[in-house]
Amino acid sequence: MDSRPDNRSDNRSDIRDFLATRRARITPAEAGLPTHGRRRVPGLRREEVAVLAGVSTEWYTRLEKGHISGVSEEVLDAVAHALHLDEDERTYLFDLAKAAQPASRAPRRRKAVDIPPRVQWLLDSMTLSAAFVTNGRLDIVAANALARALFAPVYDSETVDDRGRPNFARYYFLDPSSRHFVDAWDDAADITAALLRAEAGRYPGDKALRELIGELSTLSTDFRTRWAAHTVRIHHGGIKRFHHPGAGPLELTYQPLDLPISATQAHALTIYTAEPDTGDEDRLKLLASWVATPAEPQRPPADHTRHQDESTKTRGQSR
Repeated sequence: MDSRPDNRSDNRSDIRDFLATRRARITPAEAGLPTHGRRRVPGLRREEVAVLAGVSTEWYTRLEKGHISGVSEEVLDAVAHALHLDEDERTYLFDLAKAAQPASRAPRRRKAVDIPPRVQWLLDSMTLSAAFVTNGRLDIVAANALARALFAPVYDSETVDDRGRPNFARYYFLDPSSRHFVDAWDDAADITAALLRAEAGRYPGDKALRELIGELSTLSTDFRTRWAAHTVRIHHGGIKRFHHPGAGPLELTYQPLDLPISATQAHALTIYTAEPDTGDEDRLKLLASWVATPAEPQRPPADHTRHQDESTKTRGQSR
């Protein structure tokens, strides 16, 4: 008897809850259906989704119960269209379908990927932007000096792991001080949970990811609520506001970019910068100047100084 872990039941649960929550958010009017009489369920009924997708009610009901293995891309596309899924949600649905295929090996902990030196050189060359690399679990795996200074509260948090590696999800959901550092904390927390949800769909067998989600679900009600919403985010960017303990208020634009440095893990390069000719740019430049300034000025050795003084005195006497 095979005693290897089987994540197919978890996968079926994810499929069921994801499709049910997407179906519940669409009104018949939004789907172009008649709205006669009272309705006992929010959103669309299963049979209505089936009609919109061009499949039988029995077939769609089976799909919503998590039996997605072997479903064609054409049918998944039709369901995605019927449920008004955006591009990120459609990608997540296809990831769930892929994960539902019979596994050829047991889920395992993915080996940490070393960041190539060239990536760190790239980060260090950005002196007026805070730049860092995260993996799919939202660990900061590489950063330039300005990013470490900008996110000093994250680096100094007790949520940093034993290797000294900060994690945005742990910081937002397990460190109360994050609510003071990040403005619009609810939005940041929503995005964080949605990014982890997408990563779980992409890599369902990642033990470290599952351990992180289990930890957050156990310790944070805020995370449990967001995780249950099955919101998905893959592509994001925009504006964030911080209350930096040293530089003061900062409004920064940020943009993550896919960083293809591994075939087994997703990485993103994220860059934070300020709008030119603003007070935010001045404060970011001030923060950059602090990290560029040595903590203590370099002084020549004492005996060398005395030698210089004596040489100067001798030259003065010889005049």
